[in-house]
Amino acid sequence: MPADAPPRSSRDQLWTVSDLLQWTCDRFTRERLDEPRADALHLLAQALGCERMQIYLRFDQPVDEPARATLRDLIRRRLTREPVAYIAGRRGFHALGLDLGVDRRVLIPRPETEHLVDWLLEGLPFAPSPVQLLDVGTGSGAIALAVKHARRDVIVTACDRSDDALAVAHDNAVRLGLDLTLHRSDLLNDLQRPEFGWDAVAANLPYIPTGDLGGLQPEVRFEPQLALDGGPDGLDLVRRLVDTSPEVLAPGGRLILEIGIGQADATRAVLARRGFVEIATRRDLAGIERVVAGTWR
Repeated sequence: MPADAPPRSSRDQLWTVSDLLQWTCDRFTRERLDEPRADALHLLAQALGCERMQIYLRFDQPVDEPARATLRDLIRRRLTREPVAYIAGRRGFHALGLDLGVDRRVLIPRPETEHLVDWLLEGLPFAPSPVQLLDVGTGSGAIALAVKHARRDVIVTACDRSDDALAVAHDNAVRLGLDLTLHRSDLLNDLQRPEFGWDAVAANLPYIPTGDLGGLQPEVRFEPQLALDGGPDGLDLVRRLVDTSPEVLAPGGRLILEIGIGQADATRAVLARRGFVEIATRRDLAGIERVVAGTWR
């Protein structure tokens, strides 16, 4: 039996859903994957063409060879450390239940970014005139689409310097039936400011220091480096955006940024030097200062 593939059935042996789940979980555990059971559930459900919760209702069901062959292929991909989100082509995002299409053209949306979305939604005004939001470096469109899903009244614009990322964001917007204006732009360089400016600018920019990229988990090598590399200290693009965002923000508009571990003090200082006020930070579930926001006076 190959070490990287679940066993094939003999004439006197049938493999059930429960058997395959346990075999896959054990294999991933031996490989020291971070979430062996969750990964096994994802891949088995994909091979069977069902939802993960349905696995528990089908434990005693025999699995035919075509489904096992599909599972073997999925397991081999995961053992190369390809992320489950890319194997599945989908990633759930935010409590609103967005099902985003993702592939190797875009960064996989992280739970940490959901804190940015929550804070952004809390602060967006309800106004007689349309509220305008700009999502910079949109990638899969996670931030922009989550806000639009929650607040259909908000006019949402999103930009990215990657044509590939914009194609993914466009496909997600169409599939979810959400109205999103997309532009190709290197930060704010190629955008036209709305008449009264944007009420909020949000960004989850690359913030990993260049020197740290080689020490990241093997899964990260599958993600586009353009979406990860933030320069020597991780804040190159953050500084550029902070410097130019007052030119596009409405008076009283907010700039809200996701940042990396240990970058909060430096980011607050950058915002203060540029003249932002009401600078505040929000922590993620691990207690890390993950999102920094400031108001343009």
